[in-house]
Amino acid sequence: MAQAQSGASGKERPLSPHLMIYKPLPTMVMSILHRITGAALYFGTALVAWWLIAMASGPQAFDTANAVFGSLIGRLVLFGYTWALVHHMLGGLRHFLWDTGLGLEKHFATKLAWATLFGSATLTEIIWIIGYAAR
Repeated sequence: MAQAQSGASGKERPLSPHLMIYKPLPTMVMSILHRITGAALYFGTALVAWWLIAMASGPQAFDTANAVFGSLIGRLVLFGYTWALVHHMLGGLRHFLWDTGLGLEKHFATKLAWATLFGSATLTEIIWIIGYAAR
């Protein structure tokens, strides 16, 4: 445990605890996931750019890109990219709501964090179901 330190008033006060002491809260986990999905979107956007370049490069390059994205691993990557995009969007909306001064209460912020997680999973499934149905 962290040792106490004397403050300006001369009273002993505790130091901030080590990170391993903190209990992971839903809002903390969603904040970390928001950062991770933001970084993952860089990789996914490079894949989208590759697909667009392949489309403009001719039928052989486009068929190669479609073969990669149509494989099991390619579809898993695209599914993950879709989830990251939706999750990051919902996280951004959550932060936008907080910027307006709404939803800052601890109880509501926790519910909003869970809603972001479940909403991103649900919307990703809906997008893929619609995508396969439209095929």
